[in-house]
Amino acid sequence: MKNFGGKVLFLDRSDINTDEIIPAKYLTEISKEALKPHLLEDLKLEGFDPCSQQVKEARVIVTRANFGCGSSREHAPWVFEVNDINVVIASGFARIFRQNMYNCGMLALELSEGDISSLFEHKDGEASISIDYTNRRLTISSAKGSRTLDFRISEFDRALVEAGGWVEFADARY
Repeated sequence: MKNFGGKVLFLDRSDINTDEIIPAKYLTEISKEALKPHLLEDLKLEGFDPCSQQVKEARVIVTRANFGCGSSREHAPWVFEVNDINVVIASGFARIFRQNMYNCGMLALELSEGDISSLFEHKDGEASISIDYTNRRLTISSAKGSRTLDFRISEFDRALVEAGGWVEFADARY
């Protein structure tokens, strides 16, 4: 199972699509590693620099609704995985993106809009999130204090994460 938690990258926008996560022109790459430098390269957010140290150090993304909409490509979760980002927290996900995250053994945690807003209250350069996977809780810590929230995960998605992803899950069972 992957390690979950770490420094947070806040992306304060809804409807971030897969082309903004990893531009389509890189879909011909034959290795996940080749995707690494192109993470969020086309994302348009005021003050956002995809080459910043904050992006390089991020291990968790907190964002708004409908994250991962657009084309149904595995490359979007892969570019997070190769950049050691194994948790995306949003108030909603595009269905295929969400399942591709779990198929890769990563977490796509859906929280209420109110809980997402409370996470954004901790937006600063030092915010981090720890994941208590067993008890299904996450804790955000920043200069503004800390807050703990519960999350839900289906038993099937939990099994995928614990196996390390769909391929490992299937290899162990079939």
